[in-house]
Parts: sequence; C-alpha cells; structure tokens
Amino acid sequence: MTFPAAVLFDMDGTLTDSEKVWSIALDQLAAHHGKTLSTPTREAMVGTNMSVSMEMFHDDLGLPHDGMRASVVWLETRMAELLKAGAPWQPGAQELLREVRAAGYRTALVTATARELTEVLLDNTLGRENFDVSVCGDEVVNSKPDPEPYAKAAALLGVDPADCVAIEDSPTGMASAYAAGCRVLAVPSEVALDAPAGVVVIGSLMDADLELLRGLGA
Repeated sequence: MTFPAAVLFDMDGTLTDSEKVWSIALDQLAAHHGKTLSTPTREAMVGTNMSVSMEMFHDDLGLPHDGMRASVVWLETRMAELLKAGAPWQPGAQELLREVRAAGYRTALVTATARELTEVLLDNTLGRENFDVSVCGDEVVNSKPDPEPYAKAAALLGVDPADCVAIEDSPTGMASAYAAGCRVLAVPSEVALDAPAGVVVIGSLMDADLELLRGLGA
C-alpha cells in the first residue's frame, strides 16, 4: 500500500486563517456582555469545540453558565455572517491541498467547528469537492483532544489511522490525531506547540509537499 492512505486536514488555523475571524467574533461577544476576553483564555480555546470554548468564555468573563446557549447562538450567527465573505487560506495550504488531490490521495476535513459553520467555509473558501468526507465538532461524542474525530474520519474512509497523515495547528488537535494513531504534521498558527516525539513540526505549509507527507510513513 502506498503511504499515506489518506490525508486528514484540520480546518481553522491549518487550512484557513479563520482563528482570527473567531477572535473578532469572540471579542464582539465579550463586548456585547460589556466585558473583555483575556488573551490566555482565548489561546486556550484554540482547537476546542463550542461547548468547551463557551464554558471557558463564561468562566473568564464571570458569566453564569445558564447563559451559554444564548452565547452560542449569538456567536454562531455572527460567525456565519463573517465567514460568508470567506476566510483567507493559510500560506501554502491551498497549494498543498491541490497537490494532494491531484495525486489521487483521499482526504478528510476534521474540525472542531460545528457542521453549519463548516458548510459556510466549504461553500465560500475550501470547496467541498476537495474532501471525500468531513467530520465536524457536533458530529462526535468526544471532540478534540479525544481521538474520536480522527478515528471517525479514518473509518469513514475505510483506512487505518496509522496509515494516515493528519495536519494540525493546535495542541488540542495535535493530541487528538496523535492519540488516534495518525502520523502528525504540525504547523503552529495561533499558539506554540509542544510536540511529542514522532510529530513533525514545520513553520508553514509552504514547506510541505507530497515528498514530506510520504516520508512520514518511514
């Protein structure tokens, strides 16, 4: 079998520079409550799903948890508005995705973002034709850093996670892919990564190509 059997891509911060869009919406939500979100909490939220992020958000701002659902609705509505204009590609991401697809490799999008917002980016930036399957944060019982999202993506593709390359930018996502047994290529975006042995870290996807991905199977 040719390695990799599939390439599994994270979305926010890895393929798209949408973490900055999330920051805009989160700052606006905090202002809506008359407060300011702290930088450490914002950094800790990178790569987490909505429920975890909103718990962090409410704790940081000193807001009651019974208002979390309203915050989710507000944030998702605002993000949908912002993302309709699309999100910038991370440097080298579009080129790598095109190279992977042109070579005939199967691909998956594996994101902690909910399906509704992911669909907006698939339509306005990513192109749904670029992915054989996608797994969103609201489609798993246990989101990143649990291995379930990557294990589910591999299962949908009918491949072993150990035969896949996962590309991630956050500590949470990297931990998820690593725990699932994937070979992990990490590209720091918003936060620094403390990568375990066996994880390859590069500065930008401009430094990634098929030769690098194939080499991860050695």
